[in-house]
Amino acid sequence: MRLTRLETFHNEFVCFVKATAEDGTIGWGQTATYNADITAAVFHRQIAPWALGQDCTEIPALLARIERAEHKFPGSYRNRALAGLDTALWDMAGKRAGLPVAVLIGGSAGLVRAYASSMRRDLTPQDEAERLTRLCAEQGFTAAKFRIGAECGQDVDQWPGRTEAVIPAVTGALKGLETLVDANSGFSVARAIAVGRMLQDHGVGHYEEPVPWWDHTATARVTAALEIDVAGGEQDVEVSGFARMIAQKTVDVIQPDVMYLGGLTKTLHVCGLAATAGVPVTPHAANLGLVTMATMHLLRAIPNAGKYLEFSIEGDDYYPWQRDLFLGDPFAVEAGHLRVSDAPGWGIEVNPAWLEQAIYQDAGAGEQTAYAKLYHGTMAQGL
Repeated sequence: MRLTRLETFHNEFVCFVKATAEDGTIGWGQTATYNADITAAVFHRQIAPWALGQDCTEIPALLARIERAEHKFPGSYRNRALAGLDTALWDMAGKRAGLPVAVLIGGSAGLVRAYASSMRRDLTPQDEAERLTRLCAEQGFTAAKFRIGAECGQDVDQWPGRTEAVIPAVTGALKGLETLVDANSGFSVARAIAVGRMLQDHGVGHYEEPVPWWDHTATARVTAALEIDVAGGEQDVEVSGFARMIAQKTVDVIQPDVMYLGGLTKTLHVCGLAATAGVPVTPHAANLGLVTMATMHLLRAIPNAGKYLEFSIEGDDYYPWQRDLFLGDPFAVEAGHLRVSDAPGWGIEVNPAWLEQAIYQDAGAGEQTAYAKLYHGTMAQGL
């Protein structure tokens, strides 16, 4: 089944991808958020030309083909763009089969336990504690994550003493609930360990990105020194990086982001590596774009799913670009859980009103470059 058309709709923050096959089946996907205008340009230059005219039913094979063709451009933007194609093709496959993506990958529709994930460091410890207490009571969350340190802060806190104040404030207010923290690469090894011991003393169970994420050796030192689960991986964008993290026991919990990594296909690969090593997966899903829905389907299917789904509690006032992306309420919270429905594909519908305001580009079959056509011919000969 050949892929005949690829269309994108984007602004600075979001890029949706619409894929059409020769049988008329349509699938909707999304690239990673932020700088989506740049990602859309990468998509049309380096993803679409290799995908058009190709068999779209063998998703892993098509993605591998594109990665080989663009082997000189590994990393973030290529994978952010690749996620748009991958997620559109999985949606298409689900619609063709009349099944949710979760079922296609070995799982089922149903509920996914979520934790309330705060993205903010501008709140006082007391205000954050009160906010999380209220939201957990109102929406039934049994776990919540708050922020410590400062993003890539080099041991300089968001303001002096905030970390030491917010830990007892939040954990004390959320007695009986599971608590998680995210340091966003904020600490040196020595300070990360000291803060980690404080977290242990206050019953926190999940310690995310305690040191600069790119320094796997430093992360492994923190992991080895503490009893609390150290988690990381959201920024890593290659399967090979996750393979090293798992083999070297860099973290206790891995956190791939479906969109940063290049889509569901590559994330399933990483989850398989982790399952073999007995490592749980609690993916990064920090906004209410397609990443959260794709992660819900993933967690309904993999055998080593972590205890919960990351669910951002920041609404449209904090992330105005999230407003009106989808019709209905695909992220309705039911007693601390979200639901993967029985609807085919991802089970969501992109809002036509949002699409009308977006920048549109159509990648027709004529978009293939001369080099892409030559490469396709060479690949067809098995060279």
